[in-house]
Amino acid sequence: MERTRFEPFGEQLVSATDTQPRSRGSKLLLRVGAGLFWSLVAGIVLARAAFFEPGVYDGFSRVASLAKSLIF
Repeated sequence: MERTRFEPFGEQLVSATDTQPRSRGSKLLLRVGAGLFWSLVAGIVLARAAFFEPGVYDGFSRVASLAKSLIF
């Protein structure tokens, strides 16, 4: 008789032999979804690098220094 295993929160653990094999369509959908996700990540990173402006936060530092001089 096989001993049933539980995780710390009381859920029953499923062994590797109990899982059903994935269908080919499911594997394909997983790969397409992961590919789409990582291509969006790469696109966002490249767009941020292409349109990066180093002086965009200079205005905030001026306002912060003005507020500091008014307070102190």
